Amino acid sequence: MDFYGWLQIVIYLIVLTALTKPLGIFIAKVYNGEKTFLDFALNPFERLIYRLVRIDESQEMNWKEYGVAMLIFSLVSTIFLYAIQRLQGFLPLNPQKIDAPSEHLSFNTAISFVSNTNWQAYGGETTMSYLTQMAGLSVQNFVSAAVGMAIAILFIRGIARHETEKLGNFWIDLVRGVLY
Repeated sequence: MDFYGWLQIVIYLIVLTALTKPLGIFIAKVYNGEKTFLDFALNPFERLIYRLVRIDESQEMNWKEYGVAMLIFSLVSTIFLYAIQRLQGFLPLNPQKIDAPSEHLSFNTAISFVSNTNWQAYGGETTMSYLTQMAGLSVQNFVSAAVGMAIAILFIRGIARHETEKLGNFWIDLVRGVLY
């Protein structure tokens, strides 16, 4: 490796180290429901989502309820993504008239994107329609990461709140993970 390669690594590590504490403080504030500099822009959307899907912000869950909520969300996401793929030949935003991928490929892709591994065994624009890519795969790129962040926050709360069973609300953590 040449000098510029090493310089790039050193600069990257310096920037990463400099951002660690401010980003950690910001993430802690977001998941604790404290005021952040993005509240003025994102709080109205957050409240609207809570109102639309009837999330009670004061309701906290124990680890079992949190886990069941996460599993139900992931199951519904998998079924929805699988259905979009299998029906893409009949759905709009498919100007190339791409047929549905096989059952196995659709299932593999759905599980892969919902579990945030994003393993692809196909050629993107030649196998998936625009709708499948936009409403299915791209959405999962955000919500599957938010699910992973929510589980990480649950783990941290479990350690910090070892004296109580209440560990937050999966749905609130999911929404905040996507928005913030």
